Amino acid sequence: MRQRALENCIEGRFVMGSISSDIIRGYNDTMILYLLWEAPSYGYEISKKIKSLTDEKYVIKETTLYSAFTRLEKNGFVEAFSENAAINGKRRTYYRITEQGRQYYREKCAEWTLTKEVVEKFIKEDGGV
Repeated sequence: MRQRALENCIEGRFVMGSISSDIIRGYNDTMILYLLWEAPSYGYEISKKIKSLTDEKYVIKETTLYSAFTRLEKNGFVEAFSENAAINGKRRTYYRITEQGRQYYREKCAEWTLTKEVVEKFIKEDGGV
Protein backbone atom coordinates (compact mmCIF):
# COMPACT_ATOMS: atom_id res chain seq x y z
CA MET A 1 0.00 0.00 0.00
CA ARG A 2 2.80 2.43 0.89
CA GLN A 3 4.57 1.58 -2.35
CA ARG A 4 1.38 2.27 -4.35
CA ALA A 5 1.01 5.68 -2.65
CA LEU A 6 4.57 6.54 -3.62
CA GLU A 7 3.95 5.40 -7.22
CA ASN A 8 0.84 7.59 -7.40
CA CYS A 9 2.84 10.58 -6.24
CA ILE A 10 5.63 9.91 -8.70
CA GLU A 11 3.21 9.38 -11.58
CA GLY A 12 1.59 12.73 -10.84
CA ARG A 13 -1.81 11.42 -9.84
CA PHE A 14 -1.93 13.87 -6.99
CA VAL A 15 -2.16 17.44 -8.24
CA MET A 16 0.01 19.81 -6.28
CA GLY A 17 -0.78 23.49 -6.00
CA SER A 18 -4.44 23.23 -5.06
CA ILE A 19 -6.37 21.73 -2.19
CA SER A 20 -9.10 19.17 -2.62
CA SER A 21 -12.46 20.41 -1.39
CA ASP A 22 -12.87 17.02 0.34
CA ILE A 23 -9.78 17.69 2.45
CA ILE A 24 -10.69 21.20 3.52
CA ARG A 25 -14.48 20.86 3.80
CA GLY A 26 -14.39 20.48 7.59
CA TYR A 27 -12.52 23.75 7.98
CA ASN A 28 -14.62 26.08 5.83
CA ASP A 29 -16.50 27.20 8.95
CA THR A 30 -13.21 27.90 10.73
CA MET A 31 -11.93 30.03 7.85
CA ILE A 32 -15.17 32.01 7.66
CA LEU A 33 -15.26 32.62 11.42
CA TYR A 34 -11.62 33.72 11.32
CA LEU A 35 -12.46 36.31 8.67
CA LEU A 36 -15.49 37.54 10.63
CA TRP A 37 -13.59 37.80 13.95
CA GLU A 38 -12.59 41.44 13.49
CA ALA A 39 -15.52 42.80 11.49
CA PRO A 40 -18.73 41.77 9.72
CA SER A 41 -18.49 40.93 6.05
CA TYR A 42 -20.53 39.56 3.13
CA GLY A 43 -20.17 36.49 0.96
CA TYR A 44 -18.29 37.81 -2.04
CA GLU A 45 -15.77 39.62 0.13
CA ILE A 46 -15.22 36.47 2.24
CA SER A 47 -14.63 34.34 -0.87
CA LYS A 48 -12.12 36.88 -2.23
CA LYS A 49 -10.23 36.92 1.07
CA ILE A 50 -10.06 33.11 1.21
CA LYS A 51 -8.73 33.02 -2.33
CA SER A 52 -6.19 35.73 -1.58
CA LEU A 53 -4.99 34.41 1.80
CA THR A 54 -4.45 30.94 0.32
CA ASP A 55 -2.57 32.33 -2.70
CA GLU A 56 -5.39 30.91 -4.85
CA LYS A 57 -4.68 27.36 -3.64
CA TYR A 58 -8.25 27.17 -2.36
CA VAL A 59 -11.21 28.82 -4.03
CA ILE A 60 -14.43 28.27 -2.12
CA LYS A 61 -17.44 27.57 -4.30
CA GLU A 62 -20.40 29.91 -3.91
CA THR A 63 -22.75 27.06 -2.97
CA THR A 64 -20.26 25.83 -0.35
CA LEU A 65 -19.92 29.32 1.09
CA TYR A 66 -23.64 29.99 1.40
CA SER A 67 -24.28 26.50 2.79
CA ALA A 68 -21.70 27.29 5.44
CA PHE A 69 -23.36 30.63 6.24
CA THR A 70 -26.72 28.87 6.61
CA ARG A 71 -25.22 26.20 8.89
CA LEU A 72 -23.29 28.76 10.96
CA GLU A 73 -26.39 30.91 11.39
CA LYS A 74 -28.59 27.92 12.28
CA ASN A 75 -26.08 26.90 14.97
CA GLY A 76 -25.91 30.42 16.40
CA PHE A 77 -22.29 31.03 15.38
CA VAL A 78 -23.07 34.00 13.10
CA GLU A 79 -25.87 36.53 12.72
CA ALA A 80 -27.02 37.83 9.37
CA PHE A 81 -28.14 41.39 8.79
CA SER A 82 -28.83 43.56 5.76
CA GLU A 83 -27.37 46.91 4.81
CA ASN A 84 -27.41 49.06 1.73
CA ALA A 85 -24.18 48.80 -0.22
CA ALA A 86 -22.29 52.08 -0.29
CA ILE A 87 -21.62 51.97 -4.03
CA ASN A 88 -24.94 51.08 -5.63
CA GLY A 89 -27.41 51.20 -2.74
CA LYS A 90 -28.48 47.55 -3.18
CA ARG A 91 -29.30 45.54 -0.06
CA ARG A 92 -26.47 43.21 0.88
CA THR A 93 -26.49 40.45 3.52
CA TYR A 94 -23.66 40.75 6.00
CA TYR A 95 -22.61 38.26 8.64
CA ARG A 96 -21.10 38.86 12.06
CA ILE A 97 -19.61 36.34 14.45
CA THR A 98 -21.40 35.77 17.77
CA GLU A 99 -19.81 34.97 21.12
CA GLN A 100 -20.90 31.36 20.60
CA GLY A 101 -19.17 31.49 17.20
CA ARG A 102 -15.97 32.75 18.83
CA GLN A 103 -16.04 29.79 21.21
CA TYR A 104 -16.67 27.37 18.33
CA TYR A 105 -13.74 28.90 16.44
CA ARG A 106 -11.45 28.33 19.45
CA GLU A 107 -12.62 24.70 19.63
CA LYS A 108 -11.97 24.18 15.91
CA CYS A 109 -8.47 25.62 16.31
CA ALA A 110 -7.74 23.16 19.13
CA GLU A 111 -9.16 20.35 16.99
CA TRP A 112 -6.90 21.41 14.10
CA THR A 113 -3.83 21.31 16.32
CA LEU A 114 -4.64 17.74 17.34
CA THR A 115 -5.57 16.71 13.77
CA LYS A 116 -2.32 18.13 12.40
CA GLU A 117 -0.33 16.34 15.11
CA VAL A 118 -1.93 12.99 14.23
CA VAL A 119 -1.73 13.33 10.44
CA GLU A 120 1.90 14.50 10.55
CA LYS A 121 2.80 11.10 12.02
CA PHE A 122 2.07 9.71 8.54
CA ILE A 123 3.67 12.41 6.39
CA LYS A 124 7.30 12.46 5.31
CA GLU A 125 8.65 15.88 4.41
CA ASP A 126 10.54 14.60 1.36
CA GLY A 127 7.51 12.66 0.10
CA GLY A 128 9.41 9.39 0.35
CA VAL A 129 7.76 6.32 1.78
